[in-house]
Amino acid sequence: MTKVAELYGNPTNQSLSWGDIASSQSCPFLSRKCLKNRKSEPDLTIGSCTVSYGREARNIIICPFRLLERSQIFTDCIHLLTLHEPGNELRIIPEIAVPGGSIDYCLASVRSGKVIDFVGIELQTLDTTGTVWPERQRFLQRHGVAVKDTDVASKKGFGMNWKMTAKTILMQLHHKIHTFEHLSKHLVLVAQDCLIDYMQREFSFEHIQDARLGNPMHFHSYELLAETSGYRIQLTERWSTDANGIAQCLGLQTSPRVELEAMLRQIEEKLPQSTLLFVGQPLPVSTHEDVADDS
Repeated sequence: MTKVAELYGNPTNQSLSWGDIASSQSCPFLSRKCLKNRKSEPDLTIGSCTVSYGREARNIIICPFRLLERSQIFTDCIHLLTLHEPGNELRIIPEIAVPGGSIDYCLASVRSGKVIDFVGIELQTLDTTGTVWPERQRFLQRHGVAVKDTDVASKKGFGMNWKMTAKTILMQLHHKIHTFEHLSKHLVLVAQDCLIDYMQREFSFEHIQDARLGNPMHFHSYELLAETSGYRIQLTERWSTDANGIAQCLGLQTSPRVELEAMLRQIEEKLPQSTLLFVGQPLPVSTHEDVADDS
């Protein structure tokens, strides 16, 4: 048994040509060489996408690029492109700068070279403490791949940095969501279900509601499913909120949306005198100060 569940996108519970896989260092999700280089050996990549961790031996994704499988996360955001129309192209653009940092990807609806609509997409997986490298090397050695004996003999292990990962991404979202809210666009956090579950337990998520198109901030929770041929991610739950909602998650003071709150109070106070809209119903008269009698 190994704690490395996926190496270079391949399930370690299958009999594969691991020597060739380790030699090519290819990431199937990026269709290029793995981008996770070792600091001490820059020519070598780590390649560990998913690890088995905890008493329940749960498979936890530790590489954000693992979430790019089949481009499913982008397909699951198309409905947030409210201005998209048939005939428009759908384009994926990486690394878009915004106040407070950058967005991992933008999914854009494009016609004749002009952006009609877009949605920002942030990827977040669990950060590890320690190192997965010795576990990776022991797995390869057991499958006949030549590795350094010092790596195999290392007693160093790894852990999950739950708190720092969750707090860091929430702080980043808090900085970035104001821009999307101001532009009336959507920002989506894509994460594995175990990380979202941790956020819900450890932070103030009671006010986060089921996904609504009108909210600018969306959470997409993905499950890693085991199949005969390997693993596959699948969207399981969605939630949404606004900039104030993210501030509440962190226990920060929310923005005083005075104008909006005042408007909502006026509308709610007049609800008892309102008219239910249906075809053929006479509408109430609205008095305008600028109305002039031209007769």
